Amino acid sequence: MDGDANEVVIRMRGIATRFGSHVVHEGLDLDVRRGEVLAIVGGSGSGKSVLMREMIMLQKPSAGSVRVFDVDVASLDDEAALALRRRWGVMFQRGGLFSALTVRENVGLPLREYSELDDALIDAIAEWKLSLTGLAPDAGLKFPGELSGGMLKRASLARAIALDPELLFLDEPTSGLDPASSAGVDDLIRRMHTLYGLTIVVITHDLDLMWQVCDRVAVLGEGRVLGVGTMQELSHLDHPIVRGYFDDPRARNARARAEG
Repeated sequence: MDGDANEVVIRMRGIATRFGSHVVHEGLDLDVRRGEVLAIVGGSGSGKSVLMREMIMLQKPSAGSVRVFDVDVASLDDEAALALRRRWGVMFQRGGLFSALTVRENVGLPLREYSELDDALIDAIAEWKLSLTGLAPDAGLKFPGELSGGMLKRASLARAIALDPELLFLDEPTSGLDPASSAGVDDLIRRMHTLYGLTIVVITHDLDLMWQVCDRVAVLGEGRVLGVGTMQELSHLDHPIVRGYFDDPRARNARARAEG
């Protein structure tokens, strides 16, 4: 982990999330430390993506507080909220790229919205960001529909880092990929973390990512964080939801690959 392990970039306290009578979170507390890669995991319906949406101000919790970079996000006006959003990048689960724009245009879009750089320089920066993710030079001229799943994930990551963020959110970055492509994306996340010293929050089911890339893992269940720590630390917890990440054959194989 890079940075000051005692510095908290995101602090969530007493988070409650309710949709009518349906309770997703109740009394949830979570800290994200500067420079770490933190995975948020849990079963279907545990509220992983909802929690991320609350972190990035796309959704307000029903109760509780969210502080990002020591700023209470509920207190921000539109201008201050926009300035805060520029400090992070987001890679959505399905990519979130605009189908009518080329990949290069998609990556350059944040720069066109938030900077006064000319088009030629924006195109050059977009091509550089794409190259950092391992895509070939001609990938930028294609449309999202022409890319494979793995290439689409890389293009989406390139757009997420277009503004050189301090904080990066990744929603299921390896979902739907074959094992080789998943391993490639895992390696890419590791390299982006090393290159930029980013704080990264990742929603994932990828056990190899949890073991080999993440500094800590937070397990959601029963409306709260059941445990948070390294995978080694979590392996000592006996809660049945937490044990699911260690006891089945797939989990044991991922651990063996990490430790072998």
